[in-house]
Amino acid sequence: MNQASLHYLPGAGFRARSKQVLDDPALRQSFRGAMDFLMQKRAAQFPDPAVLAALRRQGEAIRQYSLARLPDLLEQLEAKLQQNGVTVHWAETPAEAQDIIAGIITRAQADMVIKGKSMVSEEIELNHALEARGIAALESDMGEYIVQLAGERPSHIIMPAIHKTKAEIARLFAEKLPGVDYTESVDALIQIGRRVLREKFRDARIGLSGVNFAVAETGTLCLVENEGNGRMCTTVPEVHIAVTGIEKVVEKLEHVPPLLTLLTRSATGQAVTTYFNWISGPRRPGELDGPKEMHLVLVDNGRPQAYARPDFRATLQCIRCGACMNHCPVYTRIGGLAYGTTYPGPIGKIISPHLLGLGGTGELVTASSLCGACGEVCPVQIPIPQLLIDLRARSQAGGPDPYSPPLAGEGEGRKPLVALSFKLWRILYRSPLLYRLFAFLATRLRRLTPARQGAWTASRTPLVPARRSLHERVRQRAAQAAANN
Repeated sequence: MNQASLHYLPGAGFRARSKQVLDDPALRQSFRGAMDFLMQKRAAQFPDPAVLAALRRQGEAIRQYSLARLPDLLEQLEAKLQQNGVTVHWAETPAEAQDIIAGIITRAQADMVIKGKSMVSEEIELNHALEARGIAALESDMGEYIVQLAGERPSHIIMPAIHKTKAEIARLFAEKLPGVDYTESVDALIQIGRRVLREKFRDARIGLSGVNFAVAETGTLCLVENEGNGRMCTTVPEVHIAVTGIEKVVEKLEHVPPLLTLLTRSATGQAVTTYFNWISGPRRPGELDGPKEMHLVLVDNGRPQAYARPDFRATLQCIRCGACMNHCPVYTRIGGLAYGTTYPGPIGKIISPHLLGLGGTGELVTASSLCGACGEVCPVQIPIPQLLIDLRARSQAGGPDPYSPPLAGEGEGRKPLVALSFKLWRILYRSPLLYRLFAFLATRLRRLTPARQGAWTASRTPLVPARRSLHERVRQRAAQAAANN
């Protein structure tokens, strides 16, 4: 499939991309309806607040316990997988991960890979790297397949094509797929997609998938899905490549069910997902299905930066449910494409600075009202609002970082004029004399207040000082009261 190469969009364009969405009433209405529907489905799955609170505490404890032992668990996972016949690869950067996966495909003498849903493969821009090497990468998740046909990025980590209407998908299929007539029947569109993909499953020698949880004690990879394409990708082709971030490991099988309960109910409002795959190795002698060869690629890509710092380690607790996006008043109005990064919404704002550096994502961390909805619904209780505040501080950092090493891009969002303004503000507010003088001049010269005040007046009326300061009005009222008595 021919596609234009896509790369991370610069954070500086976030405002313009957001405005483009906000100026499209139909798209805003579509997002609002979809997010309301998902919020209602999630709420229906957690009718008892006490049970939900207990589940969230348990999920948080499991993730924190796993992260506390992450280096040891990763070594244990590698050893168990190797015992199970799985080849384990370590990739520090996206480029290394691309090279590893391309090398496996080349050695298998394949020119096409069929993919199950994997946000990490999106993160490392695998499809475009493989295309540059002459290897076709075909998405088999229906949402991913739709956005791939459209040459776009996923707009949601669970529902990649949630920004598309059925009319848009119908036009896309009619234009891109030979012999397909225009139809807005959802069932017919799904059947068309499945028919195309099933032919590819039969032909593909390489299948690639993501990983939801990796169990260290047994060397088991857990894969959650609803369409069955994940199972096809991991069993039909001769070679299965799994790719995941290093933070997805847990110690024991018994740690998975609580996380699974939280994941499916928080993500899609399902009591349990349709398919839950437990993968512990390639096909063994006497077995009739499964891959003959299996690989796991563990991707670093900036995660140790978050892991090494106590103030940001909670970022890695995420189980990629997308609930924070569904409840975020910013995401629900602009969608995921405006962010320009693989992970949009609240989780994207706190993880992208570690993957890409604060320099290119500093504008994203300010795209929040700090209402706290994301933290309230996070199934593993990541303190997202506090992390956003901390990232804002480090983006504007002017002094020493209390932790070492500093974040990549730390301080790059600091603007000299803003820094000078706050320095003057500090001097002014520390001196009662200067403060009274400023208040006097501001009230008397209020007519000179500029009509344009930067970002403030982009969507608000100008700030104009009152005719008299509060101190003056209080003194004036006290004088009048004394005179009346």
